[in-house]
Amino acid sequence: MEPSSNNFEIKELKVKYPLLNDISLLQEVFWINPNIKPMEEALRNLYFGKAEIADAERRLERFSPYVMKVFPETQENNGIIESPLVEIKDMKKRLNQSFKHPVQGRLLLKEDNLLPVSGSIKARGGIYEVFYIAEEIAVNEGLLSLDDDYAKLQDERFKQLFSQYTIVVGSTGNLGLSIGIISSELGFNVTVHMSEDAKAWKKDLLKEKGVKVVQHESDYSEAVSGGREAALDDEYTYFIDDENSKNLFLGYAVAASRLKQQLKDMKVKVDSSHPLFVYLPCGVGGGPGGVAFGLKMAFGDNVHCFFAEPTHSPCMLTGLLTGLHDGVSVQDFGIDNKTEADGLAVGRPSRFVGKVMENMISGSYTVTDENMFKLLAQLADTEGVYMEPSALAALKGPSALFNSKAGKRYLESNDITFEKLKGAAHISWGTGGSMVPDDLMNEYYERGKGYIE
Repeated sequence: MEPSSNNFEIKELKVKYPLLNDISLLQEVFWINPNIKPMEEALRNLYFGKAEIADAERRLERFSPYVMKVFPETQENNGIIESPLVEIKDMKKRLNQSFKHPVQGRLLLKEDNLLPVSGSIKARGGIYEVFYIAEEIAVNEGLLSLDDDYAKLQDERFKQLFSQYTIVVGSTGNLGLSIGIISSELGFNVTVHMSEDAKAWKKDLLKEKGVKVVQHESDYSEAVSGGREAALDDEYTYFIDDENSKNLFLGYAVAASRLKQQLKDMKVKVDSSHPLFVYLPCGVGGGPGGVAFGLKMAFGDNVHCFFAEPTHSPCMLTGLLTGLHDGVSVQDFGIDNKTEADGLAVGRPSRFVGKVMENMISGSYTVTDENMFKLLAQLADTEGVYMEPSALAALKGPSALFNSKAGKRYLESNDITFEKLKGAAHISWGTGGSMVPDDLMNEYYERGKGYIE
């Protein structure tokens, strides 16, 4: 089925997949993926895996001396761009007060909102792909070898080299920030095509960094198309494609091996008796898909990953549910793709990510903007952590799992007993927020307080 809003085809889909009726009515839903397979089987038709993730990790390590020099805030971590993993016991208590069935196991928060350089999960894939491009150019020009101290990349000769090239990307905000900041620092010319829902402060920050911002009067898909078209047939222009880039995907996937060590340091077991549940806010799919892919590589069938989307922008859910991926958009179902969770405001999902994850992702769920704002205020009150609205979609996951019929069926079908749940861990992936201006974050907080009864 090609991308279409044909009423007859949509009616057929709603008959075949009744959950689409609730999704079209903007109701919160929890969907379990019927196509998930054991990891050994899911990996059979993939052309990349652990070796490619390991290669990406080594590349990031090669760049760490450069990162440490130009971003002093990374010195404590030796130039590795990584975020803390913390337990949020008080937030768990608050969640349990609101629901009939309490969350069983430990509740952890992965604070990608605190990632150095650009303050969001996009610092993983976005920065990695720029490094991939920079390394390829510098090595081909004979100015860099893989055994060099990459701190030399801050020298003027490299800036002059990279200034001959342009990097282009389409973004709702955070990917543009990460790519714009690191590309500009290296010396590239940068153009970010941004959708109308991108926040003004993100556009302004990019302009301050010398990045060219092209505003589109439509949503994310048009911004990406504009960027892709601008980069056609120019050997000196690199288009970073959030919908189809394997390099972006692998940059995100590196997070899993680091998380594995963090869990070990916190004495959190992950095995068949101690399941790990991870909840990932999802837009077009690259960031959460890459992280989930890495986690499945690291923990196999003992990790259960769920995508979280706004009720107004459930593009990955509709793509996975129907199996049509980018063959359908939320607008086909009468959904407006208008949400305050700007990083998740995507109408059509990535086919590349959908196809990779269709046999690995455990499920997906949706969250209203109101509930994201509520959770934002509650997390600030209980833990003193402030994140942007889209990041809070992850915190609805544990409660949705335990309090939905679909979630309960999932636990039963996977033989995840109450005894196993007591030893489980739940990770809500906090995707961004530390760069949000204080006055705007205060507005978010006050709005969330207003929704709390």
